[in-house]
Amino acid sequence: MNQPRVRQGLVLGMSTLAFTMCFMVWMMFAVLGVPIKDLLQLNETQFGLLAATPVLTGSLVRLPLGLLTDRFGGRSVFFLLMLACVTPLYLISHATAYWQFLVLGLFVGLAGGSFSVGIAYVAKWFDKENQGFAMGIFGAGNAGAAVTKFLAPALIAAGSWQLVPKVFSAILFITALLFWFLSAENKDHRSATGATLREQLSSLKDPAVWRYCQYYSIVFGGYVALALWMTKYYVQEYGF
Repeated sequence: MNQPRVRQGLVLGMSTLAFTMCFMVWMMFAVLGVPIKDLLQLNETQFGLLAATPVLTGSLVRLPLGLLTDRFGGRSVFFLLMLACVTPLYLISHATAYWQFLVLGLFVGLAGGSFSVGIAYVAKWFDKENQGFAMGIFGAGNAGAAVTKFLAPALIAAGSWQLVPKVFSAILFITALLFWFLSAENKDHRSATGATLREQLSSLKDPAVWRYCQYYSIVFGGYVALALWMTKYYVQEYGF
């Protein structure tokens, strides 16, 4: 058995699983926001802010997390990122005030930065001929939004809305442990002894980078917005 190929498969498989679970957590308020809205008697603007708060954090931390991944390695950054989300995620089950949900949502939103960590981590394990295939598999972790739609309503129906963050935090913690023990790290992939921060940021001088960022914000942003508001739309329009 080809050991490097096995390691590649484990890295890709565990990274995809971790990204899926992180995306599930990131989109949690798409479902959880509905009973919270009723509980706190939120208006539409407050609900929208609650649902979008994790997305804001996830968007802002992507560049810093990508830089950290290049510098310290994707395995460590991905693992610590998931662990950092476990506690605030669990604490949501004990939140009672609107501002508490917003603050905890900001911390939970760190999970959204897992995309930039995973992309930088996985890509370095594959040659250019296979990177597109690997990125396609990893990108399927966006299905975590669908996992939330299936799992969260079932948990709410089985118990209460507080059960969702408790179960999700346990799932994320277990996923972090599995990722740490089953993934691998290659020190040659790091740029700690090579590129400086200035060199890492030099690509931002390229106008094409900013243009691609806008394409991404429209396409992926549209997907995220649809994922966030779909549950509320079905509940409001069809009474589900």
